[in-house]
Amino acid sequence: MGWRSPAWRYGRAAALVHGALFSAVLTAAPPAAPAAAGPLIWAFGDSLTEGYGLPPAQGFTVQLQAALRRAGVPATVRNGGVSGDTTRQGLARLRWGLRGLPRAPDLVIVELGANDMLRGLPPEQASHALDAILTEFDRRHIRVLLTGMRASANLGPDYRRRFDALFPLLARAHHLAFYPFFYDGIVARRDLIQADGMHPNARGVAIIVGHMLPAVKAALPAPAKRKP
Repeated sequence: MGWRSPAWRYGRAAALVHGALFSAVLTAAPPAAPAAAGPLIWAFGDSLTEGYGLPPAQGFTVQLQAALRRAGVPATVRNGGVSGDTTRQGLARLRWGLRGLPRAPDLVIVELGANDMLRGLPPEQASHALDAILTEFDRRHIRVLLTGMRASANLGPDYRRRFDALFPLLARAHHLAFYPFFYDGIVARRDLIQADGMHPNARGVAIIVGHMLPAVKAALPAPAKRKP
């Protein structure tokens, strides 16, 4: 089943000033724990990881960090989401974003592609940009959990087939951990979506985090054994 949010609604969400949001990304992140305290996770994406429309304490990265710590994983989750970003825009800021982290992350959650779809951009363009992003993480030996997205039904069956397929194909090509659908658990649940019809509210984010938590834990490197 495709995600049925109308593409024309994207204009209001994308009207935010891109540069101002980009400069705010790191300040919106939860307070960083010391590097030695546990794994460092970077959520590299768009408005879904940035926490569009939510107070900072209710966004994806903060809720994911809290869920991991409740599960006994002392992780720090840094916010690398910029509202409105396409895959190409994510690629353009990738190296800059990595330089802003306290150290190389133990895991990157790559969540990009929804804005390409909402703008009706060719799926092949998104695939090419995501491939370049994943290649850069390969080069740096950084683990990745790739999250998938599904095209809106109003874009037609051919577009949906091409767009939906690009994420599992890339995951297989790069031998990555893969979470098939970021919106899993909240599709067609209006009570879990904000008034714009696209972005999850705090309860929706909590469900997304709950569904994704096992995949995030499994994608993290095994804890280093302490020497006796």
